[in-house]
Amino acid sequence: MRGPLFYSKILLFGEYGIIKDSKGLSIPYNFYNGALKIDVHHTIATHKSNESLKRFASYLENLQSEKPKIVSFDMESLQADVANGLYFDSSIPQGYGVGSSGALVAAIYDKYATDKITVLENLTREKLLSLKTIFAAMESFFHGKSSGLDPLNSYLSLPILINSKDNIEPAGIPSQTENGKGAVFLLDSGSTGETAPMVQIFMENMKQEGFRNMLKNQFVKHTDACVEDFLQGDVKSLFGNIKQLSKVVLDNFKPMIPAQFHKLWKNGIDSNAYYLKLCGSGGGGYMLGFTENIDEARKALKDYKLEVVYNF
Repeated sequence: MRGPLFYSKILLFGEYGIIKDSKGLSIPYNFYNGALKIDVHHTIATHKSNESLKRFASYLENLQSEKPKIVSFDMESLQADVANGLYFDSSIPQGYGVGSSGALVAAIYDKYATDKITVLENLTREKLLSLKTIFAAMESFFHGKSSGLDPLNSYLSLPILINSKDNIEPAGIPSQTENGKGAVFLLDSGSTGETAPMVQIFMENMKQEGFRNMLKNQFVKHTDACVEDFLQGDVKSLFGNIKQLSKVVLDNFKPMIPAQFHKLWKNGIDSNAYYLKLCGSGGGGYMLGFTENIDEARKALKDYKLEVVYNF
C-alpha cells in the first residue's frame, strides 16, 4: 500500500496573530511531502512512526466516541493497518514550522474518515470550517491545541486566506515571477523547535495588558496589511509592512527567536538586505525571510542555508 502524497505548508503571515483573529495566509510547499505506507517487515526505521500512529489511533478512537458528531473513522481498518506496520513516510522535517503533523493528519483523514468531505466537491465556507474543526481536534494530539490550518492546507493543497477564526477561503495568490529578484525564503536555524512551550509563553504574555495592546495595535495591524499587500501584489507597500512586522517580532517575541539569531535579525532590519519573521511557532526550525534582492540577501547570509519558496 502507498497512499497519496500530502505536502508541507508555509504560513506566510499570521503566526500567533491568528490565535487572536488576525488575518493569515498559508501556502502549500511541495518540496516536502509524506505518504502513508505499510512496512510488512516492521523494520527499525519505521518503528517510531508506527508506534506514534498506534497512540494516535487510540486518541482518534476516544475522539470519535466523545464527539461522534464531528468525525468518525473506520477504526477497524486503521487498527489492522497499524498492526500490519503502517507508518508515515515523510521528508517533512519535524519541529521546523512547516507542518509535519498537519500532513500526517490530512493523510489519516483522507484514508480512514467515513463520510469525509472530499477535495473534489464544492468547498463552501461551511465545509471548510467543518474540515478545520475536524483537523483541529485531530491535530491536538500532537500540539495540545491546534487551529487545524496546517492539515487543511495539506489536505486541499491550495493557498488559504484566513480572514478570521470562522472565515476562511481558498486564495488566489499572484503567480511567481520567474527571474524576479524579490523572494520569500526559508532560513534554517539548525535546531528544532517545540510548538507547545512556545504557545505556552505566548499565552502567559497575553495575560499582560501591554502585550495585548502591542498585539492588537502593532502585530495584527502589520500582519493584516502584509496579507492585503501580498494578495494584491503591492510589493513596495509589502516590504514596508514586513520591515515593521520584523521589528515588532524582534522587540516582543524574543523567546521565540533562537538567541544566536537576534543579531542577524536586527542586521536585516538595519541594512534592508532582508527581513526575518517567524515561521510557525518559532523556538527553532525555520525562520521565514523576505528580500527585494535575493543576491544581496544571499551575500549577507552567506554562512546560512537559504531555500527560496516564492519569487516576486
